[in-house]
Amino acid sequence: MTPREALFDAADVAPALPVCDHYSGVEARMRKSLELQGELGPVFDVTLDCEDGAPVGGEAEHAQLCAELVMSAANRFGRVGARVHPVDHPSFEHDVDTLVRRAGARLAYLMVPKPRGLADVQRAVDQIDHFIRIHGHGRDIPVHVLVETHGALCEVGAIAAHPRIESVSFGLMDFVSAHRGAIPASAMSAEGQFAHPLVLRAKLEIAAACHAHAKVPSHCVVTEFKDLRALSAAATRACREFGYTRMWSIHPDQVRTIVEAFAPSAAETDLAIEILRAAQAAQWAPIRHRDTLHDRASYRYFWQVVERARRTGQPLPAEVRQAWFEGAAA
Repeated sequence: MTPREALFDAADVAPALPVCDHYSGVEARMRKSLELQGELGPVFDVTLDCEDGAPVGGEAEHAQLCAELVMSAANRFGRVGARVHPVDHPSFEHDVDTLVRRAGARLAYLMVPKPRGLADVQRAVDQIDHFIRIHGHGRDIPVHVLVETHGALCEVGAIAAHPRIESVSFGLMDFVSAHRGAIPASAMSAEGQFAHPLVLRAKLEIAAACHAHAKVPSHCVVTEFKDLRALSAAATRACREFGYTRMWSIHPDQVRTIVEAFAPSAAETDLAIEILRAAQAAQWAPIRHRDTLHDRASYRYFWQVVERARRTGQPLPAEVRQAWFEGAAA
């Protein structure tokens, strides 16, 4: 048995999404983002932005362009999604209709921004599933949600528990703005977002809700896109201290830094493989490794280290890839 088969029930396994989610809305930048994904591989997703990326009055044409890019040869790995308008926006239904009808066969997910609570999430899912049915794609397109309102944060547990939700993201900028000046602008910075108590509370509640329901928590943006040192520090904290397994990128230069921050070190990966090999040889009974006791609880942790190494493009021994991934459903 592979470690995943031996250690996890299906309900305990979160979706294995890339650790970086790169947003792009201008045509030239969307095409460059797809080129970069082709170069680096599926270590990051590309989200084509129909909300902030669409020119006013040109929303319909922009949605068509996004659908064309999803279906194009530039989408080499099937890891391209799209952000639609909020569910109460006049363009929401047209966005979903266009994307599902023209690109539903290859669309990796749809991101729904600004829900005010569970009711908005359910309304959006109902509309998405309606268009999936009438266009006959025969697959449930995963739905991602952006939590950036007070109501959504209050109901984040119920949102994360929704069976159609795959990932929940934190919308830092709108969340701060929603406090009507009570949170200072510094809380939107790379460092300040890790200092203000209300922002920290939101981050922690989103991450905890996602882990409770085996969904993927996705960390917010760093707007200082040229300061890669600040980005690396923020991404490292998001991953190591706040429990996030995915993070937004808003500039191509941020992608590599985020992927590197979320990747385990070579030493961490090597240790995980050593322990899992010994555990497998012991038929998953407790073992002693370097004078430390390990059992199924720590085995699950170390398997997740190996999976994260694979998702971030880290080299794995050929025998590990063949035995644990290539010969099984990964």
